[in-house]
Amino acid sequence: MAKTAGFCFGVDRAVNTVYELVGKGERVCTLGPIIHNPQIVEELSNKGVRIVDSPAEVEDGETLVIRSHGITKAVMDECAALGVKTVDATCPFVSKIHKITAEMGNDGYVTLIAGDADHQEVIGIVGHCTGDVFVFSGPDELEEILGNKEKIGERPVILVSQTTFNAEIFKVCEKKLKKVYTNAKIFDTICNATSMRQQEARELSRNNDVMIVIGGRHSSNTAKLFSVCRENCGRTFLIETADELSGLSFENCGSVGVVAGASTPAGIIKEVIKTMSENLQPVEEQTEVKESVQKSFDEMTDEEAFEASLSGLTGDQKVCGTVVAVNPTEVTVDIGRGVTGYVTADEFSSDADVKLMDEVKAGDKLNLIIMKINDQEGTAMLSKRRYDAIAGWDNIVAAKDSGEIVTGFVKDVIKGGVVAYSNNVRVFIPASQATASRGESLEDLKGKEVSFRIIEIGRGRRAVGSIRSVLKEQRKAAEDKIWETIAVGDRFTGVVKSITSYGAFVDIGGVDGMVHISELSWQRIKNPSEVVLVGDTVEVYVKALDPEKRKISLGYKKAEDNPWVIFENNYHVGDTVKVTVVSMTTYGAFARIIPGIDGLIHISQIADKHIAKPQDELTVGQEVDAKIIAVDSEKKRVSLSIRALLEPEKAEEAAPAVSEADETVYETPDEAAAPAETEGQAEE
Repeated sequence: MAKTAGFCFGVDRAVNTVYELVGKGERVCTLGPIIHNPQIVEELSNKGVRIVDSPAEVEDGETLVIRSHGITKAVMDECAALGVKTVDATCPFVSKIHKITAEMGNDGYVTLIAGDADHQEVIGIVGHCTGDVFVFSGPDELEEILGNKEKIGERPVILVSQTTFNAEIFKVCEKKLKKVYTNAKIFDTICNATSMRQQEARELSRNNDVMIVIGGRHSSNTAKLFSVCRENCGRTFLIETADELSGLSFENCGSVGVVAGASTPAGIIKEVIKTMSENLQPVEEQTEVKESVQKSFDEMTDEEAFEASLSGLTGDQKVCGTVVAVNPTEVTVDIGRGVTGYVTADEFSSDADVKLMDEVKAGDKLNLIIMKINDQEGTAMLSKRRYDAIAGWDNIVAAKDSGEIVTGFVKDVIKGGVVAYSNNVRVFIPASQATASRGESLEDLKGKEVSFRIIEIGRGRRAVGSIRSVLKEQRKAAEDKIWETIAVGDRFTGVVKSITSYGAFVDIGGVDGMVHISELSWQRIKNPSEVVLVGDTVEVYVKALDPEKRKISLGYKKAEDNPWVIFENNYHVGDTVKVTVVSMTTYGAFARIIPGIDGLIHISQIADKHIAKPQDELTVGQEVDAKIIAVDSEKKRVSLSIRALLEPEKAEEAAPAVSEADETVYETPDEAAAPAETEGQAEE
């Protein structure tokens, strides 16, 4: 029996804190299980101690006990903000790590944490770090971090560890770090009790035929002990209570070693020892070990063997579960054998916007893969996405061979392209294959469903796709269909694809037609962008066709918007109008009646006296009242008079006719002055 067994200091302190509060008659709840021992948790539950997942769940009058693992600073702040009465039972060794990482982070250090990123202790440590932080579980992950200089660069580094981290593995990691960062500050934060337990377990496992590890199956430190013993003794068994001894075989066993996790109550340890002493028989009387048990423990890896102790479930194992409950963030699933599993939204589907409550309901059957047994919550973490990905990969490979078009949605825009998912299989689509032509925004694809072909299959389930090849094919089919039926006068709703100095190209459903600049507005414009922009939806009609060259001329101006039509419908000779002077000539001034229609105020009609030039009486931008004294509908000219309002009889007698010498006051822009129409932009 190991000398160091039973509650460690931190666990003992936390458990006793809860018992003391209950003994005082206080209503108590704990933020997560106070200990990873189902027997103690059940006993406390019978005494009224509730387990909550967040400070928001604490009821009025309750005292919240923070367990030895500690919590993040954000959760601490939340407790304070909500006014929750708390008792902090965080292990002093863990609190020390919080202080170190916070202070060193403020000084510019990058923090490296050796531990399980999903463990509540590590989550709490990360939550106290004030600078960049990276978590790794072993030497290989550490090497990956150190190999990426962009992550750390030339900044100083500190190394800490989860208090229950494997001491031998930590030493290996320490050596690797020193080779890269000779000035790294290293803090051995593995709990002394943990180190002693692991060392004793290592020695006992070397000298005994069978090892018994007593502890909760969801306890991190117990898992570490199991792994240490397993390294030296293939016949290592994990049990929670003495009752489980009856299912074990000790055939050909000369000696048995016993170790216990830091969360294992002394009473359970004594009961195991007592049961073993009373019931273990001499070797010759022991029953034969079942073949299945022999194989499971002799041939499995450490991780597989430990996971197998958890209700016979192993990582990557396929299971079928029944949905028990659904909320916006996760699906609760019964996978049998008394195990409750959870499928988070990101493991349900690759679609970041998936709405779980719309996808499944209680009673539904789901095919899933076990990712791991969560040693914090005592539950199985499951993935539907990964299960679907296995089946989906076969479909991807088949699509590559057949050239079949597959559909998926774009999840991310990354350097060099986009990442799409089809049947939960990741497909990389290079930028050159993501759009119909180069230069189009990749960001516009994010979150959208797309169709693509698989153009490459690589190692490690690497798939490369092409959206562009599908778009080209679709566009060619649409183009052929349009040219079969298109006729002059046909109207289309199109999208502006590009703009040039002489017009705009509009996609009318697979074919690009050009709207000449003269067709964009009844008024003179310098650039098409004054009227339309790329991406605009516009109503156009076919003005002319060239089937041989496959060119389409489109019209955009509406007849009802013709300024001359508007003028003739609303203004007449003799009307007084308020106009704005827009330009001057030697023979008069032009004034705007409505947009697109300017009238001429002849120099003789500006004043009731002789003037040498229009500028003597008028300025550009000036608003004046004028009378319409003549309209030439054929030549679209308008004559105005200010004098007619001053001396009506004299002005009308002296009013000159609208002569050919007068400048045209309204005209359609000269289409011949612009470049000839060209085909739509060539696809790259």
